[in-house]
Amino acid sequence: MAFLFNRARPRQPAEVAHSIKDLLARLWESPNNGSKVEEDLAKQLAHMKLIVQGTQEVDTLPDQVQQLVHAVIQDDLLYELARSIRYLPFEARKDTQTIFSHILRFKPNPNSVDPPVISYIVHNRPEIIVELCWGYENHRSAMPCGSILREALKFEVITAIILYDESEKDEPAIRINEVVPGAQQTGEGLFWNFFQWINRGSFEVSADAFTTFREILTKHKGLVSQYLAANFEVFFSNYNNILVQSDSYVTKRQSIKLLGEILLDRANYNVMTKYVDRGDHLKLCMNLLRDDRKMVQYEGFHIFKVFVANPNKSVAVQRILINNRDRLLKFLPKFLEDRTDDDQFTDEKSFLVRQIEILPPEPIEPGRSMNGSGTATAA
Repeated sequence: MAFLFNRARPRQPAEVAHSIKDLLARLWESPNNGSKVEEDLAKQLAHMKLIVQGTQEVDTLPDQVQQLVHAVIQDDLLYELARSIRYLPFEARKDTQTIFSHILRFKPNPNSVDPPVISYIVHNRPEIIVELCWGYENHRSAMPCGSILREALKFEVITAIILYDESEKDEPAIRINEVVPGAQQTGEGLFWNFFQWINRGSFEVSADAFTTFREILTKHKGLVSQYLAANFEVFFSNYNNILVQSDSYVTKRQSIKLLGEILLDRANYNVMTKYVDRGDHLKLCMNLLRDDRKMVQYEGFHIFKVFVANPNKSVAVQRILINNRDRLLKFLPKFLEDRTDDDQFTDEKSFLVRQIEILPPEPIEPGRSMNGSGTATAA
């Protein structure tokens, strides 16, 4: 009868972490033929989720969560999970996403700057973030990896890792102490893969990758503004050629809208002035106004207005607008004229028409103005 009193003791967080790591190693040995391993992994991950999230009836215990975080770091389990998500069954992938999200933001000391796992990742194991990004290469891992990345991107140091890592596959990734803000990039590092994940992925992968891409570029404005200024040519070459001119309607429209947000953000003022100085950028924008799809036209208009409203237009931009003045003055009053309930849009069109009407006959160097006799004088 002794067995009646020999109830199994609750498993400790460290034991759960060890079990998961061992099971992941077995899964990698036979990723396509491991139903028993997958079943055991699903049970252990569900147990781990219970520790970090609790239930409606059972609260989490901070001491247990802290023990789990310590074990996860000691066993390098986050890296193993990040690179293995695509092999996990559906519910286990969801549980992994939940585990990551809770562990990433867990702070035993509310006064600490960053959670311990975030600090550990950027100083010791940035490869975790690299593996999560590469999750976009597989449709099974794309959405859970994307969700985890967006949780991590709440912290500026994670954004810095993604922007500045240029390691080759399977090489050590950049540590946060190695990041030099404002350093020029080759255009072949981790961040630049997002252009292809957005443009070439399935609809679901592309949409999720774009959501993460947008978070990277809009969450931490000072860091990103410095990055865009230092990598202006390579960034906007990729952005305009791959995203704005994408064959995918959704990608094209979202990219044009995001471009407008980037240019009109005060933090990016210097980037905006450089962008609207370029005649080739204006030509691209004017082509958007003639697109067959009204929402592409509408989003393109919000870029076009930045060029026209700029009081210090470059000679190249002035020349294009002056050469196309008559056509623009005929085109704009009828442009999207069915938007009768959008008073701001109507007012902006009228303003642009007026700005085009008062352009000089010939381009003038910025900083100079026309006098009464029609010749340029210093402003």
